[in-house]
Amino acid sequence: MTLSFDPASLSLPIGHFIGDSLIPADGVIPMHRPSDGKSYAGCPRADADMVDRAVETAKAALKTSNWGGVRPRERLNVMHRWADMIERQAVTLARLEALSSTRPVGHLIEGDIAISAEQIRFFAEFADKEGSDLVPTDDGNLGMIVTEPYGVVGAITPWNFPISMAAWKLGPALAAGNAVVLKPSEMTPFSAIYLAELAVRAGMPAGLINVVLGDGQVTGNAITGHPDIAKVSFTGSTRAGSAIMENVARTGIKPMTLELGGKSPQLVFADADLDKAAAAIATSIISNAGQACVAGSRLIVEESVAAPLVDAILRYMNAVQPMPTWDAAAQYSPIISDQQRERIHSIVSAAVAAGGECLTGGAPMDAPGYFYAPTLIAGVDEKSPAVTQEIFGPVLALQTFRDEEEALSLAAHPTYGLAAGLFTRDLSRAIRLARSLQAGTIWVNRYGRSRDHILPTGGYKQSGIGKDLGREAFQANRKSKSVLIRL
Repeated sequence: MTLSFDPASLSLPIGHFIGDSLIPADGVIPMHRPSDGKSYAGCPRADADMVDRAVETAKAALKTSNWGGVRPRERLNVMHRWADMIERQAVTLARLEALSSTRPVGHLIEGDIAISAEQIRFFAEFADKEGSDLVPTDDGNLGMIVTEPYGVVGAITPWNFPISMAAWKLGPALAAGNAVVLKPSEMTPFSAIYLAELAVRAGMPAGLINVVLGDGQVTGNAITGHPDIAKVSFTGSTRAGSAIMENVARTGIKPMTLELGGKSPQLVFADADLDKAAAAIATSIISNAGQACVAGSRLIVEESVAAPLVDAILRYMNAVQPMPTWDAAAQYSPIISDQQRERIHSIVSAAVAAGGECLTGGAPMDAPGYFYAPTLIAGVDEKSPAVTQEIFGPVLALQTFRDEEEALSLAAHPTYGLAAGLFTRDLSRAIRLARSLQAGTIWVNRYGRSRDHILPTGGYKQSGIGKDLGREAFQANRKSKSVLIRL
C-alpha cells in the first residue's frame, strides 16, 4: 500500500472533542494547504464558554474515574494500549497530519507517529516508579515530601510538529494523574482530535483529554486564564510565550512550562569530520524547511575549513525538490503559510541589503504551494537580521572565527539559548565548550534529538522556562507538599 493519497478524499473532524464525542462547530478560521495553497477547510474557534465546558468535563472525569488516585499501574496499562492504538492507526493519523501541516507523509509513519507512541509509553512507565520521600527529622516527628497531580492541565501546541508536540504534553500530564485541555494550532488541528479519539477507544476514561480548536487570542487566552486550569504547558514563539505569561499574571498565578524560540549556533572546528558535520548541519536546516525551534540556523565555522564545509552543505541544499506532503516520495517541506513565507523572504532580503550574500537560495521556489529554497547567507555580522532574528525557515547564516574565544563570542545570543551544536574531535574542547555554551541542549558531533526520551529539552534566556521530555517533564506535572507529623 502506498502512503500517497488524494487530499480531497479525507473526511475531517471539524469541531471540538469533549468527553468522548466530537462537538460539531462552524469553521471560521480559513485554512489553506501548504503544499498547494488551496483553501480546503475552516477551523472552529472555541470561545470562553466552550473552554469552560471542556474544563468542567475534565474535572468531572478526574472525579468519576479517580484517575490520579488509582493504582499507578492502571494508568500505565491504559497508556500502553493507547500507544498501541496510535501505531495501528498510523496511516490515518499520517494523512490527517500531512494534509494540513508541513510534514511529508513518508516522514510521519516511522518518524513523528512512531516516536510519539514511544514517548507515551516512556512517560507511562513513570507512573508506578515515582515515590514520595521520607526526610530526616528528630525522633519525635515524621517528615514527608508528598507529590500529587495538579488536576487540569492546559496545553497549547504549535503547528510545526503537531502529533509530536501533542504527545509531549499529553504523555507526562496523563501519566502523572492529570486531565488535559489541549489547544492545537488552528493551522494543524485535526490529528490532535483523532489522537484524543484513539485514547478513548483504548480505554482511557472519557474527558481526561479534551481538545478545543481556535486561535491564541480567544481560545488560548480562555485556557491560560481559566481559574480551574492548574498548570499551563506551551510550545511556540517567545512572543506568544510572553503573552501567555502576561495573561496568567493578569488572571491569577499558576505554574508554566514554556518551550519558546531559538537561534541556535553550530560551531565547527578545523579538526571536525567535515563530511559528517556537513550532513548534520544541512539536515538540521533542511528538515521541515527549518521550521523547528531548535533549527541550527547559525553556522559558525573555523576560517581555515569554511570553504570545503560550505561546498558540502551547498550540495545538500541544492538537491532538494518540492513535492506535496501527500506524496509518499516527498522529502522537503513547504512553509506553513504564504504569510510566513513572505516573512522569511523579507528577513533574507533585509540581510542581503545589510551586506549579506546568498550563496544559494534566497527566494521562493517555482512550485505550487508555499515552498522556499534552502538558503545560505554569507557576509553577515552580529547585527544582521539573519543572525539576530528567529526566521523559522530554511535559512542558514554563515560566520567564521579564528580561535575558540571568538567562536564562543559569536555563538552567544542576546535573546535565545535553546540549543547549540559543536563539531570537533578534541574531547577536552568538546567538554570545555559544552560547559561554556549558554543553551539548554548541546549536541556534539551531531545535531538533533535521538529517540532517548530521557533527555529533557528546554531553553535558557528567552527560550523558555522548565523542561519537556525526560523525568523533569513528568515531575513538572506533579506538585509537592511537605508533611510533618508529631509522633
